[in-house]
Amino acid sequence: MAATDLKLREEDEEVWSEQRVESLMLQTDAFLKAAVAFKDQAVTATWVSGRLFDRRLDPTVYAGLMGTAFTCLRSFEATGSQADLLLCSEIADACAAIVRSSKTHLTFLCGSAGVYAIGAVAADRRLDRQRRDLFLSLFHEVAREEALAVGPEEGGFGMPYDLLHGRCGFLWAVLFLRRHVGHGSVPDELVAPVVEAVLAGGRAGAANTPGCPLVYRRHGTCYWGAAHGLAGILHVLLHFPLSACDQDAVKETLRYMAKNKFASSGNYPASEGSPRDRLVQWAHGAGGMTLVLCKACEVFQGDTELRDAAVEAGDVVWRRGLVREVGLADGTAGNAYSFLSLYRLTGESVFLDRARAFAGFLFHNADKLIGHRRTYEEEEEFSLFHGVAGVACLWFDMIAPEEARFPGFEI
Repeated sequence: MAATDLKLREEDEEVWSEQRVESLMLQTDAFLKAAVAFKDQAVTATWVSGRLFDRRLDPTVYAGLMGTAFTCLRSFEATGSQADLLLCSEIADACAAIVRSSKTHLTFLCGSAGVYAIGAVAADRRLDRQRRDLFLSLFHEVAREEALAVGPEEGGFGMPYDLLHGRCGFLWAVLFLRRHVGHGSVPDELVAPVVEAVLAGGRAGAANTPGCPLVYRRHGTCYWGAAHGLAGILHVLLHFPLSACDQDAVKETLRYMAKNKFASSGNYPASEGSPRDRLVQWAHGAGGMTLVLCKACEVFQGDTELRDAAVEAGDVVWRRGLVREVGLADGTAGNAYSFLSLYRLTGESVFLDRARAFAGFLFHNADKLIGHRRTYEEEEEFSLFHGVAGVACLWFDMIAPEEARFPGFEI
């Protein structure tokens, strides 16, 4: 994708300036109505019509049918709609049948762990203990996959470590279950070896990268972004109890990244050593890094260096993060969560105003942007990470911004 495709055209700037003030004045009921409307669009397109379900058989949270289920669950949390909770449960049942009969990844966003985790949470909310326990047992089967806990000394480089397709994607599913069902939903003995394997893999990968304690490569490349690389891996690790040595490794890796960002812009490269300063989004660049640095500030309280880095990354998103894509992965919706995270961290209203401005821009322009350009396949127009479902989640979160969490990334 060319750089000019990501940024707003110059002729859009006047429209954006006019809408920025109006966006700040949008009331929560306007965001709520818009969120419900987009959620309904996603349900109709992917579930009621069966178009995505029949043609792609994609059961994932990231770009498939379980993304609709996640959005229905988010709608239930915001509105109390039992109909949406039932829809979430029904979709989870259908997707569970798909992943049980096909080979998928083991992660929350792109694999079976996400199907079973959301299914368990929906059943728990419906007080259906039998269904909840069934989904938990299926999740425990995934957790016992031997490759998850195999360290580099045992040839464990075969399974990746990243959020989308690797071990940290499984660990995020654990966090989701523990947050919504209870810590005991996934026993420590199934989780601790995977965390240890991730740390060991990062240390082994850092052998040829002086100054960076943890390095992970995928197909020979050390990606830095939240989706495929370091940012996503470190973010997950920050949620687990770590030894002092492991905490230092995570902290120093973050400092290494901050010191090696683009000096001229403050943005972060998509991969180690890349000279291309063009992506400002969740998947690659300052958008995802803001979220990770905010979490690090919660863990390493009082670290002003990390706090300054988080605010600086957020400033990059404010300057360059209004993009022509709408979704969570590569678009304005995902970048809006950078400001919501900074708002929770600092309590400063400027960040809430920035989140409202980005959310308000989508309120006025999302339909036009989606209809005008289809960067992704048509089916993904309604998906969680590339389409209207992700925008709906952002608008739901604007109702109670102090509780907002980036779907599939923040807990």
